[in-house]
Amino acid sequence: MVPPAELLNFFRNEDYFLIATHMSPDGDTLGSSLALSLALQKIGKKTFLLNNDMVPKEYAFLPGYERFHTFENIQDSGYRLQDFKRIVLIDCNDLDRVTDDKSWLSNFNLQTSAVIDHHETEKPFGDIRWIIPDSPATGLMIFYVIKALGVDLSEDMAINLYAAIAVDTGNFRYGNTTSEVLHVAADLTDAGARPHIISTELYESWTESRFRLFIKTLNTLQIEDGIAITTVTRKMLAETSTSPDDIENFVSYPRTIKDINVSVLLREIDDNYYKVSLRSKDSINVARVAAAFGGGGHKSAAGVRIKGDIETVKAKLIKQIKSE
Repeated sequence: MVPPAELLNFFRNEDYFLIATHMSPDGDTLGSSLALSLALQKIGKKTFLLNNDMVPKEYAFLPGYERFHTFENIQDSGYRLQDFKRIVLIDCNDLDRVTDDKSWLSNFNLQTSAVIDHHETEKPFGDIRWIIPDSPATGLMIFYVIKALGVDLSEDMAINLYAAIAVDTGNFRYGNTTSEVLHVAADLTDAGARPHIISTELYESWTESRFRLFIKTLNTLQIEDGIAITTVTRKMLAETSTSPDDIENFVSYPRTIKDINVSVLLREIDDNYYKVSLRSKDSINVARVAAAFGGGGHKSAAGVRIKGDIETVKAKLIKQIKSE
């Protein structure tokens, strides 16, 4: 995997970069952004890390996570959006995935934009675009960017990249786990990443309240023709004193049922408004399912937000999935 020369020259020739993630950030977008930021700093560049949302608690073990800013606290940092002329989108390829608040762009003094992403659904944003849908993780792409820039991997970079790749390969269980992925994981381990510690942080560090939410979520399980649907309501979050961050990866568990081909999780955002997460195995492309409703993602992992009452939303999703 070879990063384009235009992208590498962009990083070499410019001095200050705003690095932005997608909404509801996961381990891939967070770990990739942090690793890139650390690498650029090693070659004398300045970076500013921006999230729409706070970093989820489960990713607080990532070195440097506290350096992320949100749109709400950017001014507290002493900076303004007008200060940034160059933006890099990580693990997304459209500004609509960065934030729902479209007003922020008018305050941004944008001159050059770059995209590093591996999602199947593409948008035309970006002066410099490196998008590889077949890449198992954006973290893998950032690994090659760092190597091409001639930066030696630090332990902090290795931890962030290993976590990024582990998240998007299901801890090296999914079909996108290639020999290349395993070779890179070995290099990251040699550079200081500790697989057992990262795995424990990602998958074995739940709070009791999160586990109680998980039980309630499983109790909503509906199965129809190989499609598993679970739901998380605002009431369930309140009853368990949890937050949307605690739902991370819940959608993956129904896939463990032998005859389930697609798992769908609906999280209630507001009245008749749901955030939908989709995971698949076998031949069903959930990126196309999400795209039909204005969302996107990967063949086996995608998401979208849909308005409508719960039963109507479920029916529309089932119909779309069956058409794939």
